[in-house]
Parts: sequence; C-alpha cells; structure tokens
Amino acid sequence: MQHTVHKKCPVCGSSRIRHDLKCRDHLVSGMVFPVDKCLDCGLGFTQHIPSGDVMGTFYKSENYVSHTDTRKGMVNQLYHRVRTIMLSRKQKLVEQYTRERKGKLLDIGCGTGYFISHMQKAGWEVHGVEPDPDARKLAEKLIKQPVSDVEGLFQLENAGADVVTMWHVLEHVEDPASYLARIHALLKDGGYFIAAVPNHQSFDAKVYKEYWAAYDVPRHLWHFSPDSIRKLTEAQGFRLVGKQRMPFDSFYVSILSEKNKKRSFALFLGAVNGGLSYLQSLVNINKSSSLIYIFRKY
Repeated sequence: MQHTVHKKCPVCGSSRIRHDLKCRDHLVSGMVFPVDKCLDCGLGFTQHIPSGDVMGTFYKSENYVSHTDTRKGMVNQLYHRVRTIMLSRKQKLVEQYTRERKGKLLDIGCGTGYFISHMQKAGWEVHGVEPDPDARKLAEKLIKQPVSDVEGLFQLENAGADVVTMWHVLEHVEDPASYLARIHALLKDGGYFIAAVPNHQSFDAKVYKEYWAAYDVPRHLWHFSPDSIRKLTEAQGFRLVGKQRMPFDSFYVSILSEKNKKRSFALFLGAVNGGLSYLQSLVNINKSSSLIYIFRKY
C-alpha cells in the first residue's frame, strides 16, 4: 500500500510543520494515522494517506450514514432528524445570498441526494456529483435524473451554475485546489460557492483531541481552520462573504467522540460537551465545531 506524506503545507507551502496528533480510524480499520499541523496557516492534514485504489475500502461501513442512509442506532436516527431540519436552513442560506428562489445549483458530494431533492422541489434546477456508486444510485432514484461521478464534474458546462455547494465534502478530496479551480470555472460571474467543513480549532476539538470524531481519519484528508480555508479559496479566485455556525454539529460530533473514547453515558456526556461547545461558538464563531463558509466568485 502506497502512502502520501506531506513535507510542506499543501495550502501555504510552509515547511513549519508540527506533528500534532495520532488519530485512530474508529469506523472501519482501527488503524492509526498521524495528523500534522502547519504552524503558519493552521491547516491540519492527515499523513500516510492510503492510495486511491485502497482508500475506497475505508468508506465501506454500514455506519457511514451519508452513503448508506442507515437508520440503525440512536446516533444515526439523530443524524437523520438533524439533516431534515438542516435542509430548509440550507435552502434559506442559498436564497439569502443569491436573492433568487430559482436557479442552477450543483451539489458536489451529494451523497444519497436529500439536499438536491429538497432544492429540486423548491424549484431549483439541480445537478449532483457523487463518487460512491451505491450512494449515487440512491440519489438518482430520489431526484429521478442522472447524478455524475467525479469525472462528470469536469465535463459540465462552464459558467453555468448560480451556486455550487459542498456539504462536508471538501475535507475528503485529494486535491482541493484543483476542485476549487473547477468550481470557479463552473460558476457564473458573481456566483456563490458554499462549503461546510469541520473546524479543528473548535472547542470540542480541543476537548477530545485525538478522539475528536471530525478528524475521521483517513477519510478526512484535510482539517481546516478559518484562516487556512480562506487562504486556500482566495488563491483560486474566491472572496469570503459570510460564515455561519452549524449548531447541531457540536452535539453530534461530541456524542460520536464520546463513543470513540468508549465511555459510559456517551450520549449524556456528549450532549454536555456539545452544549459547552455551542456556547463557546456564540462568543466566538471561529470556535464552532463546524462552519459554513460562503464564498463569491470574483
């Protein structure tokens, strides 16, 4: 198995890298992966990343809910309830910035298609991109139209989209700069790119350290800070125009983190730390467990 090891920061090019944590894959393999941190821009990145042909095996779990749609267990049921609530909030966010109630929307990493289905019903012309074939089939069944694989992303018409979204996807892609360059080309002038990513500078990340569920190694290749994602997107022609908290993530991630620690009363303890994390985010949005970033093409 070949592994990718970064000698310099992939975002800012700095060689000032610190060995930060060793995190375990709690979902599939039980393997341990180093997470290093750039001391200049704050980007965290997983080291010893498996090669592309092997990486797919690390997604093969019934509990990988964004791909399987499983509802087994209390935590997965919580995920589905929160997702349902967030669909209308995401729609409101898109329409708040675009000032449109109809337009062309591309969702990269659409999973099983719930978001694009919701936006389709709201009157938007939607297109989804999803690398996982099983999730792609579920999405196609839901929206009753084809969903592209990753290669299809590079065959779409340039300057055709009003909005491109990536909900907890950017941290998974092997080369985020090339994705952002492609997204920039796909957007109309003045179009919006909306991305949700975990924040490794959050309160709950500091509490749980190597057990923090949003490290999710090796599936999460990149661990963004507000500063590092801003620098990455600015280099590809985007301007940050807004940020929003994802309040439920504080609770969901904290509960999963307690499960990673195999502690008793994980639901209760996770809810307590999730509440503390959310309160911290009200004081400083940059301490949020996850953040939604709104960028505009310029």
